[in-house]
Amino acid sequence: MDVTTTTATEGAAVGRPQPRVDRTGIVLRPNNSRVVIRPFQPADDHRVERIIGRICALSEEQVRAQLDEVMLEFRDRHQKIRAFFLQRFQDVRRLMLTDHPISENRRLLIGAYFTQEYALESAALFNPSMVWAPDQSGVPEGSRRFIISLRATGEGHISSITFRSGTVDASCRVRMDEPTRFVTAPEPVPNTLYDKHLFLRKLVELRIDGPFAEQVLDTLGDQFSVDELETALGRALHQARPRHHELEPLARGMRTLVRANYEVAFDPDLNVSERIIFPYSPTETNGIEDARFVEFREDDGSTTYYATYTAFDGKVVLPQILETRDFLHFKASTLNGPEVRNKGLALFPRKVNGLYCTLSRQDNEHIFLMYSDMLHFWYTKVPIAKPTYAWEFVQLGNCGSPIETDAGWLVLTHGVGAMRKYAMGAFLLDKDDPSRLIGRLEEPLLEPNANEREGYVPNVVYSCGAAVKDGVLIIPYAMSDYASTFATIPVDDVIKAMV
Repeated sequence: MDVTTTTATEGAAVGRPQPRVDRTGIVLRPNNSRVVIRPFQPADDHRVERIIGRICALSEEQVRAQLDEVMLEFRDRHQKIRAFFLQRFQDVRRLMLTDHPISENRRLLIGAYFTQEYALESAALFNPSMVWAPDQSGVPEGSRRFIISLRATGEGHISSITFRSGTVDASCRVRMDEPTRFVTAPEPVPNTLYDKHLFLRKLVELRIDGPFAEQVLDTLGDQFSVDELETALGRALHQARPRHHELEPLARGMRTLVRANYEVAFDPDLNVSERIIFPYSPTETNGIEDARFVEFREDDGSTTYYATYTAFDGKVVLPQILETRDFLHFKASTLNGPEVRNKGLALFPRKVNGLYCTLSRQDNEHIFLMYSDMLHFWYTKVPIAKPTYAWEFVQLGNCGSPIETDAGWLVLTHGVGAMRKYAMGAFLLDKDDPSRLIGRLEEPLLEPNANEREGYVPNVVYSCGAAVKDGVLIIPYAMSDYASTFATIPVDDVIKAMV
């Protein structure tokens, strides 16, 4: 990794100081030895029955020997693997041919046959987003602890959200904590409740409202659980048996929507690097992409970490939002409204003029600004920036949430130019009226150098969120959609170089 200072491309306005970006030399590379255990579920229930039947035909001695072999090979690679095997047994137990009780060893072995390892970052570890950690205890004076989220991509190009931690010291040097060897998915939070009014509004947007949906919702309270919805759907479909073929797609749409809003929690004992948010809902089956985390200051002074991200089911791109206060308990929600489209939503770190505010890019080309009085509903947009310079002629987008400075809202951007080359730039928005663009870099702040241009997608530098400490902008960024690194630059240097 090149650790020399890089000066922005020549050609900016005469007399303006050139912003100097310092590369740190830190590289976060994908590691195919970091694996998580996931359910393995053959699509055909009859095949599952046959696999269980073969295991049930083994003697207890054979079961014990086979289980010992599995545990010897895999128990040191995962935490709480026995509990996972037993849960997988419970998941397939309905396909047992009898209710005859079986030994714990046999239950564990059956669970093992319906479990697999997944190398979550075997292909890439990129598009980082950086925030200051909620827990700053034990940090040396003058330093701050941070958490970065990264897009980890593995087999089948399925993306998930993984985390790393580190500190920025008093001299603004970035130091990473060593990740552990383990990776663990969170547990779903049971008995999550859903607001019927908001649920109905989203059904209307998806055009799956109507008499059937109203019939189902009329039997539910103002708040309901997944199980209660399932019971109501089953009852309504049973009552309308002659129209089952017509109504089943509507029922499936309601199930998909409720499962797209979920909560998960990690064991508090897990190291930050051991936490992985893997696709969970039907909207995420092909990946969770490009989380843009922001430390949001609520009206009461408390802090919530929000992350807008892209859910992808293989066909539809759906912007969604995560929220957490401690990076242990996460709530995922759908975003609503006609302007919730495309990728790249980035939330401001506080309300502006009493309203939530976000950057967006509905047309895949220009940057827009949206206001809303409700975090999960977005209805209108105004354009604030168009591709203007040669290095951004193809498209323009944000590289994370705006950062509040004395001069205004600092927004890191990405521009795409000739040969689909990505470069990072910046502009400044008025603090009181973010629809006013008051400063902009004519030349890229950061371009891929010779050590960064080779990767899964060549010629790309990209970030999903930076941070500022003591006047220094710390930019975590991806190198050609393969690995990630950091760069630093004084905020004042960036702003002084703007026109």
